[in-house]
Amino acid sequence: AELSPVSSQWTGIPESQVGMAAEMALSHRAPPALVLNFSTCSLPARCSGSAAKSLLFRFLPFLRWMPRYPIKDWLLGDILSGFSVGIMHLPQGIGYWHNSVGPFAVISVMIGSLTESLVPSENFLESVNGSNATVNEELRDAARVELVATITVLTGIFQVALGLLQFGFVVTYLSDPLVRGYTTAASVHVLVSQLKNVFGVSQGENSGPLSLFTVIDLCKKLPDTNVGTLVTAIIAMVAILIVKELNHKFAAKLPMPIPIELITIIVSTGISYGVNLNDKFGISVVGNIPSGLKPPVVPNFSYFGQVAGNAFAIAVVGYAICISLGKIFALKHGYKVDSNQELIALGLCNFLGGFFQCFAISCSMSRSLVQESTGGNSQVAGVIASLVILVTILKIGELFRDLPKAILSAIIIVNLKGMFKQFSDLSSLWKSNKVDLLVWIVTFIATLLLNLDIGLAASVAFGLLTVIFRTQLPRYSILGRISDTDVYRDVVEYEMAQEVPGVKIFRSSSTIYFANVELYSEALKKKSGIDVDRLIEKKKKALKKLKKQQKKLEKEKAKRKKVSPSLPQNAEDGPGLSVIELNAGESTAPSEPTLHSLGLPQPTFHTVILDFSPVSFVDTVSIKILKNIFRDFHEIEVDVFIASCSVSVLAQLERGNFFSSAITKHSFFPSVHDAVVHISRERQQASVST
Repeated sequence: AELSPVSSQWTGIPESQVGMAAEMALSHRAPPALVLNFSTCSLPARCSGSAAKSLLFRFLPFLRWMPRYPIKDWLLGDILSGFSVGIMHLPQGIGYWHNSVGPFAVISVMIGSLTESLVPSENFLESVNGSNATVNEELRDAARVELVATITVLTGIFQVALGLLQFGFVVTYLSDPLVRGYTTAASVHVLVSQLKNVFGVSQGENSGPLSLFTVIDLCKKLPDTNVGTLVTAIIAMVAILIVKELNHKFAAKLPMPIPIELITIIVSTGISYGVNLNDKFGISVVGNIPSGLKPPVVPNFSYFGQVAGNAFAIAVVGYAICISLGKIFALKHGYKVDSNQELIALGLCNFLGGFFQCFAISCSMSRSLVQESTGGNSQVAGVIASLVILVTILKIGELFRDLPKAILSAIIIVNLKGMFKQFSDLSSLWKSNKVDLLVWIVTFIATLLLNLDIGLAASVAFGLLTVIFRTQLPRYSILGRISDTDVYRDVVEYEMAQEVPGVKIFRSSSTIYFANVELYSEALKKKSGIDVDRLIEKKKKALKKLKKQQKKLEKEKAKRKKVSPSLPQNAEDGPGLSVIELNAGESTAPSEPTLHSLGLPQPTFHTVILDFSPVSFVDTVSIKILKNIFRDFHEIEVDVFIASCSVSVLAQLERGNFFSSAITKHSFFPSVHDAVVHISRERQQASVST
C-alpha cells in the first residue's frame, strides 16, 4: 500500500508493483511516501505457536528474563535487597495488620475506615456478671478479617478485569498533583488514627465524612493521657528518626540500611516482657498474634454489594500508587512499564491472597527505595523478602505478643515523614501552575473532610472539571510568518513573525467541541479586527433597501408604460433607468451586489486560514458552528481555508455532512504554509488576468 504524499489517503498497489512503488517513492520530489509490503500478511490473523509464546511471556514476564538471569552480577544485590525489604516488611506489616503482605498506609486507612463502619465494636459488646460491657475483640477481629478478605478479593477482581480489558489508561485521570494531594490527606488520616495509641487513651471508632473531627474528641481526653505510653512512643520516634537520618547520610558506605524498625520492635518487646509494662504501667500491647498459614476460605459474598464502590476505589488508588512508583524507577533505569500487566499482576496478588485472609496490597515508597538502593535488580529480591516474611508468619510472629502498640504507632508515624514532605508541592506549584495547585488543594481538603472513598471521587470529578475549564479558555492567536521560512508563530509573542498581507491565520491552543466552539467563533471574529456580525447586518439592511428601490422603479416603469405605451422603451425610461432594469430584469443573470457597490466598508483582509493542528476531534455542534464561520465570512467577501487538519478530523467532518457545494475539500491544506502559497498564487493569477 502507498500513503500518497499529496492526498494523505491509502491506495492499494498490486504485489507485483511493490518494488516499483518503492522506487517511485524514493525518486519523488514531494514529501516522502510510505510503502508497506503486506504480501506476507494473511487476514484475519491466525493463532500460531509464536503468538501463544509471546502472549505467555507478556502475562508471565519472568519466563523471559529468568533463563538469562546474570547470577554473578545480580544475585548478591538481590539477596541483600530482599533481606532489607523483608526486614522492613515485618514492623510495617504488624503495624497495619496481622497477616499483611505489601502494606501501604493509604490502602490500610481506606480498608480500616470501611471495616470500622461496617463492623463496629459496638456490635460485639458483652457483659460479664452484670459488670460494664466490654468488647469481645476476638469475635470482632474475626469478623473484620472476613470483611477485609472479601474486600481484597473484590479489589483483585476489579484490577484483573481492568487489566484484561486494557484499562490501564484509567490511571491517567489521576494526575500527579491529585495523587500527591490525596496521599498527603490520607497520611493525615493515618496520623490521626494512631494518636490514640500514642497518648494511650480510648476513643470511639468513627468513619465516613467529617470523621477527621474525632481529633477534637481526642484533645478533650488528653488529660487522661497514659504517661508511660506517651514516653514510650516519643523515645521510639526519636530513635527511629535519628537512625533513619544516619542511614540516609551514610547510604554510600553502609552495605544495607540499619533495620531500626526491627531493632526497635525486638528491644521494646523484650523490655515490655521483662518489666511487664502492660500490668505495671497500663501500656497496651499487641496481644495474641496467630502463627502459621491460614487455610483458604471462600469470601463472604453477601458483603460484595456493600463494599463494591470502596473496593473499586481501593483498586484504582493501589494501582495508581504502584504505577506511579514504577514509572519513576523505569525513567531512572531506562525501561518501560506495561500498565495493563501491572494491573493484572497486582489484581492476581489481591485475588489469590484474599482467599488466605490477606490484606489488599500496593507499593510503599520507603520499601521500594530501599529495594532499589540496596542493589535489587529483579523479582528475585521480592522472593527473598517473601521468604523472610513466610518464616516470620510460621514461627516468629507469636513472639511479639508483648510488643507495645505505641511502638507500632511510632513506626507508622515516622514512616509518614516522606508523605508530609509533599506539602512542599504548594510552593512549587504556586510558581509553576496555579490550576495544578488548585487541584492539589481541593483534593487534599475533599479527602480530609469527605474521607478517602468519597474524597477520591470528588477529587477526580474536580480534576476533570479543570480540564473542561482549560479547554473552554484556551489561548487564541493570530499567526505571522517568520521571513524566509515556512514557520508561523504568534505575532504577539514573536517580534520576527509578521502577518501575511491580506491573510488572517487563526489558531486556538485547544481542540474545538461543543463546550468551547462558540468561544472559538467569537474569538476568531474579534481577532480579525472587524465586527463581522455588524457588517453582515449592515449588508442585509443595504440589500433590503436596494430591493425596495428596485421594486419602486419597476412600479414607476409599469405606470409609464400604461400612460404612453407608444413611446420607445429607452426614451421612456430616461437616463440611467435602463441600467437598473438590466440588473433587475429577468433576461440576464443578476450579479451579486458587493460591499463596495453597497457603499459599505470592506475588510482589510481577503482570506482567513484556520490552523487545525491542535484539533484532535470535532462533534456535531462544532461542525455546525464551522459551517456558520464559512458562511459569515463568505458574506463579507472573505475566503476561509483550513490547514493542518488530521485525517481523523477530516473523516469526522465528512461523516458530519460538513462538505457541500459551498464548502469543498479544496478549502483544506496539509499545512499553513501550503495554504499561504496557494492564496498568493491565486491572487497573482487574478491580478494578471485583470
